[in-house]
Parts: sequence; structure tokens; C-alpha cells
Amino acid sequence: MRYNVLTQLKAKSAPEGKHADGQGLWLIKSDQARGKWVLRLFIAGRRREMGLGRWPDVSIAEARERAGEARKLTRTQQDPIQERHKAKRTARRLTVKEAIEDCFKARKAELKGDGKAGRWMSPLEVHVIPKIGTTAIEDVDQHVLKELLAPIWHEKPEAAVKALNRMSLAIQHAAALGLSVDLQACAKARALLGKQRHTTTHIPSLPYNNAPAFYRSLAATEGVSALALRFLILTCARTSEVRLATFDEISDGVWTLPAGRTKTGTERRIPLVGEAIAIVERCREKSEHYLFPAYKGQAISDAAMSTLMKRQGYDARPHGFRSTFRTWCEEATNADYETKESVLGHAVDVGVVGAYQRSDRFEKRRTLMAAWEKLLLEQR
Repeated sequence: MRYNVLTQLKAKSAPEGKHADGQGLWLIKSDQARGKWVLRLFIAGRRREMGLGRWPDVSIAEARERAGEARKLTRTQQDPIQERHKAKRTARRLTVKEAIEDCFKARKAELKGDGKAGRWMSPLEVHVIPKIGTTAIEDVDQHVLKELLAPIWHEKPEAAVKALNRMSLAIQHAAALGLSVDLQACAKARALLGKQRHTTTHIPSLPYNNAPAFYRSLAATEGVSALALRFLILTCARTSEVRLATFDEISDGVWTLPAGRTKTGTERRIPLVGEAIAIVERCREKSEHYLFPAYKGQAISDAAMSTLMKRQGYDARPHGFRSTFRTWCEEATNADYETKESVLGHAVDVGVVGAYQRSDRFEKRRTLMAAWEKLLLEQR
């Protein structure tokens, strides 16, 4: 069997076409001046072709050397084409930023609204990427993470924990890609950082005995923010649910929140009491899409209702009215636990119970909301 047939002169003078060098090595010329090296191999009983580079950039001697290395791998039952792909992946250093972005793309389907609100990425974009985003993910260990998060571990504990948990997911994602990462890096960093000096602070709320007077003051206040806050109090909905409410979600005294707009990711029907329906009709006179529009028809900002309460001298915040309602339910009504929690949009029917109990307790909630409205509208 002939091999090492080609010489530099033969390769240069050879016409367009395929020219064998022996042992499966071929020079395939696209024209007189350009070509490529191809090695034909049998891998797992199949004939494969492996590119070895462009000619004349890769010389005959170098092509033969690469071909010899590939043949050596086949003799040990290895696939030289796959081994080359692995080497390329290893040679390319995946950065922390790239690992985070890849992990986010892979998890988007699990996140509310495909993660478009940015909450998943936010702690990483603020506390991680600006500082170690260009670092190779394989170089991240417990010491890197400790130095990164120590400044906020006690001052901003929630953001720090979220950043650490999501870095753990990014590292797991990198491991799945075949990279040599330390899967225990985040757990070790947590041990080095120690226990957080943090006490949970609840969103300030208004005592339910003061709710009627506050509601009356809102009714006397002009502006979209006051209307939105009244609607929030009457429905016990979340701030984002209220400020992004649209007229097409409301029909026949029922506000239907689509799954993408609820915290639980499931559609929710909210019964509207008379006062809430009156607010909807009043808003309909001024807007066509959002119930509570701001500049140029966009939804009011997430700070609009809070700002209104601050200006009036209250420490309580809009979200706190959910606590106000829940405390009133507990102390002044005989409503069952499931109904009280359902008003707030909490998931109470889970597991086997959820498989059989399919009522959303709409009528029970309507009755309870009517009693809440009566409290808010009472004169003292």
C-alpha cells in the first residue's frame, strides 16, 4: 500500500479535484491555489470524514501528523471527531456572564412570564455580573463568592441570598455543559459568610379600624392614583395586578386575571363589589385600555400609589392593605381559612386536595368582599 505519495511540488501543480496521499489522507483542491485536507476513517464500523485544515495553510507534513494522531485514537476505540469537539469546548473559557445567560435561557419556561419582568436576573445584574462577569465560570470558587457577597451579606441579605442561589444554578448549568466547575462552591461560600444578621420586616399596614377613614379620604382625593388605590383596597389584589388591569379583563362584575399576571401562575377570578364596579365605570370614561393610565396611556408606575400614601403622611404601604384585610377577617368574621386565603390569591388546595377540590369559592369570596366593602363605607 502506497502512502506519503504527495510532495510539495505535486500538491502545488495538481489540478482541481481529489488527490490521495495514502492511508485515507486526501487533498481536495477547489482550484489551483486552494484546497483542504480530509482524512477518511472507519469509526464504529462507519466511514467518516474528518477535516484537517486548509491547504496550503496546513502543510503536507502537518496534515500527516494530524492524520496520525487521529488514527491513534481510532485504534483505542475513540472517536477523534468527538474528541476534537470536546477539546474546542474546553479551550473556550465560558465566562460567568455567559453561564448566567445560558442558564436563564434554559430556565425561562419555568419563570413567570418567561422571566420578562427581570426579577430572576436582577440580583445577578446588580451584584454579580458587573464584578465577576468576565471571570471564567471554572475559576469561581468559595473564596471568589465570599469576596463578592460579603459587602451585602448583612446589609442586603435577601439580594445576597438570591444572587448566591442563582449562581449555584449557573454553576450547575456549566457542569451540565461538561465544564470542570466546583458544584459545592456556593455551599462552601455560605459557610464562610456565616449566618446573616437579619430580622424579617413586614410591609407596614394600616389597622383595619382606621381603614374606613382612610378610604373616605381617598374618595375625596382627585387623580388616577387615588382611584387605583381604592380599587386595590376593595379587591385585595396585588399592586402590579391593579396598575396593569385592563378593561378586557373585566366582564359582568368579575375581574379575571390571566395566569401570566398572577403570582401562582393560574387564572384567578375576583368578584367586584358595587364600589369597585363604580370605579371601573368612572375609569372607562377616561381610558380605553388600562383602567388606571398615566402619561400617554401607559399604566401608572409601581410607585404611584405608595407616593400618594407618603404624601398624606402614612407609613403604611398599598401592599399592606392585604394584611389589613386578612387581620380584619381573622378578628371580625367567621370566614373559613380557605376562603380568606383565596381572596388574597394564595394557593390553598394543593396536592391530593387540589386534584379533587376544584371550586374557586367564588360565591363565598363575593360574600366576604361585600362585608369588607361595608366596613370601608361605614360612617363614623
